[in-house]
Amino acid sequence: MFFKRAEENIELWDRPKDGYSMEPLLPSMPIHKSFDYVLVAHKLENDADLKAQRQKAFINQLEKKNIRVHRIEHEEKVFFGLRAPPEIFEDYQYLLKVSDSCNWCGDVKGAVTQATRIRIVHYIIKNTFINTGENLDELLVKGVFETKFCLHQRDKQKQLKKKWARWSALFTGQPSNDVRRYFGEKVALYYLWLGWYTKLLVPAAVLGVVVFLYGLAFFQTSPLIKEVCESNITMCPRCDKRCDVWQLSDTCTYTKVSQLFDNEGTVAFAMFMAIWATLFLELWKRHRAIYVSKWKVYDWCEEEEELIMDIVNDKFCKPKQFRHSYFRSALVLALVTLMLMIIIGLAHALVVFRVVAAPLLSEGKWDFISENANTVAVMLGAVLHYVTMQIMTRVNRWVSLKLCEIEKTNSFAATERSFTVKMFTFQFFTLFSSLFYVAFFLGRINGHPGNYVRIAGYRLEECHPSGCLTDLFIQMAVIMLLKQTLNNIFEFTVPWLKSLCSKNAAKKLQRKCGYCYRKTCRDDQGRIEPCDICKLRDWLRNYHLANTDAFSLFNEFLEMVVQFSFATIFVAAFPLAPLLALINNIFEIRLDAIKMVRLERRLVPRKTNDIGIWTKVLEAIGVLAVIANGLVIGVTSDFIPRLVYRYRYGPCATGITDTHCMQGYINDTLAVANSSHFLPKQMMTEYGFNVTQCSYRDYRNNDFSLTSQFWLVLAVRFAFVILFEHVVVVCKFIAAWFVPNNPIRVKNARLHDKLARLKDELRERQRSKSTEV
Repeated sequence: MFFKRAEENIELWDRPKDGYSMEPLLPSMPIHKSFDYVLVAHKLENDADLKAQRQKAFINQLEKKNIRVHRIEHEEKVFFGLRAPPEIFEDYQYLLKVSDSCNWCGDVKGAVTQATRIRIVHYIIKNTFINTGENLDELLVKGVFETKFCLHQRDKQKQLKKKWARWSALFTGQPSNDVRRYFGEKVALYYLWLGWYTKLLVPAAVLGVVVFLYGLAFFQTSPLIKEVCESNITMCPRCDKRCDVWQLSDTCTYTKVSQLFDNEGTVAFAMFMAIWATLFLELWKRHRAIYVSKWKVYDWCEEEEELIMDIVNDKFCKPKQFRHSYFRSALVLALVTLMLMIIIGLAHALVVFRVVAAPLLSEGKWDFISENANTVAVMLGAVLHYVTMQIMTRVNRWVSLKLCEIEKTNSFAATERSFTVKMFTFQFFTLFSSLFYVAFFLGRINGHPGNYVRIAGYRLEECHPSGCLTDLFIQMAVIMLLKQTLNNIFEFTVPWLKSLCSKNAAKKLQRKCGYCYRKTCRDDQGRIEPCDICKLRDWLRNYHLANTDAFSLFNEFLEMVVQFSFATIFVAAFPLAPLLALINNIFEIRLDAIKMVRLERRLVPRKTNDIGIWTKVLEAIGVLAVIANGLVIGVTSDFIPRLVYRYRYGPCATGITDTHCMQGYINDTLAVANSSHFLPKQMMTEYGFNVTQCSYRDYRNNDFSLTSQFWLVLAVRFAFVILFEHVVVVCKFIAAWFVPNNPIRVKNARLHDKLARLKDELRERQRSKSTEV
């Protein structure tokens, strides 16, 4: 007969591999329950050592709060197992019951779960100070303790492994209730949100593929592709020195790729994605309401929860006063602005790299690279952008933490919100500064023959004759594929390697622990408990897992919200972005589950009823997506110039009906320059012929003055952007109004809960009156 762990968290022990029995000698004795938390420190031989004194002082402070501390030495480490007395949790439940907003929370009635125990113990040890005023975080920094972690529950862990944290469950649903009971509401809501986001990506991905196939269907019959591939137009040199004139037909492949993503279907798809972002958020609010109502945390209040925790930790505590300093706020604002300027400066450095790389690559020895120098420069720029992102992510985190220290917020939740806003802002500018340049500035400020704009002596890049949207597509595709693929590889590999160490360390104690099962181990009160070797094996198993902290879940949220930005903001340039996001998320859910359950230390369960500040961030991204997609279609793509040509300058507009309406469009977008603006050798073709004129992309006359067509196209571009954004914003408001945040069943359930609570209170009052009589 094996020890088993019930809902009250009695510890489960593995069956020993050597076949020893685990039958207790005194089955009537109460089984000792597991520890809530473990501290680890280096063994100190000299008790007079300053670290040893601080270590002892901290343990004494915990014991004064009736925290049971069990010490086990192993090699050069000392493990301290912590378990809180039941009185602490009784106080917590009572305070919840009498609080203003949480008197019907899930923790008020029933047994205290292990997740709740860990959350309360974690708060207590984080807010325990020794006589020098240092808390655990400061002692960890100074090396008094090495690390801290809460323990995985072996039975619950195995259940989650079986039904959730395995690759064979890739397309199965998520056990949200089990995840919530084990990891707390915060982690459960993350997976609930991620699952909902992934589910709603399906229609977006399908429509994105349809738009891509639409471009593919007219791939061979497009007159624009035919005009480029069969043209004999000589184009002006791309750089000043060693670049020669080239033939427009050389870019036939580039033009074909452009037509796949820059067509009429992208306009409808961009409008759909802007509305989709709103519907996704509104439907998520409804989905969330169903679960938080079921979990009895709908009325949970973060501020009251922290006050209750303060009282549980110290009955003589004082409230943390709200503070605000205009000086600190101004300082933080100035530093944030400075940081954003540095990030934008890095984006400018990437632009310089692209400008310099293109002419240098064109002078290379390899024909393939020299012939496609611009495309290779764009791809190298995207790869360098990815490397810059990885470096700046660490810098952004450090700066965000320092700014939060300057602000001196009054609670951990407020600090977390402030950090999230700053970190996401920095990451957003790091990721999207280069994309905004490609989308809205590339090829529009480069000048014209005889008056080119230069950086570091090199001419700025020019748009391809078939449009600039392909450059944006290449940039997004490289970044999304690299970011998602490499991040997932690193996220899984590092914890997996650590888990191997955990298994090897546990195997060393396997034989000893098997022998221990044949003996009776009791605590000071005579209760049966596993021996120290068995405890140590479990603690070592958790110790060797990958570390987790307050940022572990934040990192997952940040990764997914950044992906949401890629899938919505520039989706007009990359209709396949939702498909890539969908494929990634299908694996991401399972990868994160395997990491959290199998490869990482247990996250400290956190209580909440929403995804917090991330909701506001997603709403801001939805608004930005409307603006960005309107500008991409109106300014970046060739949709408007083609529209103007078709109905104002094309064959159909002039009454010619025996040809395609877009015939001659490419030639119409090109201006002509003479040889006087370039070196004589640059005007020699690859066949050895000198040319006196070359073409470049712009609406200009022979004297380089802008044509009337340029101003007409510009006016239509701005009119389209204004019309697009107003129409989509109105549709977003209608969608938000049409979909209520709370389902009717949730409202009715909460009504019944409140009525039942009031009746219970009335019955208790009548019972107390009858007792007095």
